[in-house]
Amino acid sequence: MIVGIDIGTQSLKVVVTDHGMQVRGQASSPYQPSFPQPGWAEQSPELWENALTPTIARALADADAAPQDVTALGIGGQLDGCIAVDKNCTPLHPCLIWMDRRSEAQIADLPADDIHARTGVITDASHPAAKMRWLQQNLPAPEHIHLFHFPVSYLVHRLTGEAVMDHGLASTTMVYSLAERDVDPWLLDHFEIDHAALPRIADAGSCAGTLNRQGAELCGLPEGVPVAVGTGDDFTTPLGAGIALPGKMICVLGTAEVVGALHPTPVIDTGKMLETHAYTGGQYFVENPGWLSGGALTWLCTLLQLGSFAELDSLAADVPPGCDGLSFLPALNGTMTPEWIASARGCFYGLTPAHGPGHMARAVLEGTAFAMRDVRERLNELGVQVDTIVALGGGAKSELWTQIRADMTGLPVEAPALADTAPVGSAILGAVAAGVFPDSLSAATHVGGTARTIEPAQKQRAAYDDAHARYRLLFNSLRPLF
Repeated sequence: MIVGIDIGTQSLKVVVTDHGMQVRGQASSPYQPSFPQPGWAEQSPELWENALTPTIARALADADAAPQDVTALGIGGQLDGCIAVDKNCTPLHPCLIWMDRRSEAQIADLPADDIHARTGVITDASHPAAKMRWLQQNLPAPEHIHLFHFPVSYLVHRLTGEAVMDHGLASTTMVYSLAERDVDPWLLDHFEIDHAALPRIADAGSCAGTLNRQGAELCGLPEGVPVAVGTGDDFTTPLGAGIALPGKMICVLGTAEVVGALHPTPVIDTGKMLETHAYTGGQYFVENPGWLSGGALTWLCTLLQLGSFAELDSLAADVPPGCDGLSFLPALNGTMTPEWIASARGCFYGLTPAHGPGHMARAVLEGTAFAMRDVRERLNELGVQVDTIVALGGGAKSELWTQIRADMTGLPVEAPALADTAPVGSAILGAVAAGVFPDSLSAATHVGGTARTIEPAQKQRAAYDDAHARYRLLFNSLRPLF
């Protein structure tokens, strides 16, 4: 059996697969981040560690398997977190997670265009290098910093004693050169980071090491189990859906919405809407790392006092495409399309006495999908092949939301039977690390499978074209306020 772990923001998820990569058991354990002050977002690594043993045990029980049956372990999880640790890999502070933006000042004096050209990522406070610089300047005893870790590399280090990260995770840091496929000394100098303070880089599916005594105690598995280097959830999610070659655009409909596609070369978006990251198998993942999407639906359900997303869908289904002129800008926590503007805010525009809760519901479904369309159009401009959309995450269960996305792009939308594929992607990497498969591409052919395919209704396309144009005009009109 192979164990795949996903270190989420709100829960730790575990799947148990057989050597054919079929899921036999799964479990999750909830926890939450903390927000000590505006702009700050933290999470104690102890939450992840404490969740390991009970969650793995429940997933094994669900698979009717025992700890001794486990032959490999793979770890993936949230990107853009940063943890400074001492020589014993003991955290010196809570993890600064992806939502944390306290390090805005640490990037204000840096050459953003040059950094983007080298790294393929936007110079942004969400990325780890900015957080590393903040920690060095603000921790009470920065001399105790031995290494900077990220959620995945931290847990791998705690389980195996090896400090290592993969190319995908490294490519999100802002100190990794896509051209050189390595950490860039010029970037390190600008962020004032010592190369020795970073984990070494290896392939995501290579073996980081085996469970040592501490690791065995932390996860309730025998010593000696091979552990993969692992990678971030933006990459384990498509991998777990069986995506290892170009052609399909993934759309992860979670709290945030991640949209991207694979490409064989490290194309750079000079328009700075999309980021480019290294991906297992030598491919590159060209993506927008996400805006509040499912989170916007949660907000609206609360506002309208709806008991479920199904109620919201039911209200929205009675409203025609384009919402009778009502538009929603999906910027409750800033915009990521058509531009990255952290200070942007969401709004409804076009309200009249004729509009009701159903119009607001559909406007949010459409507005978040318009942001996805922005990404699709930019991928096309960059020459990134997309002929199908793969919808993942909890939102993929919505017939209406997925139909809207098919209709407004003219592309079929595939919804896999298993919506949460991140831990499956972790399991794939574990299988490769243990030699069950020679590479992630061959392993990925054993997962996935489409539960349903939503074909586009071409008759709706004109209405969505008009509504998307209104959405973009609304953005441009409000931009001076941002």
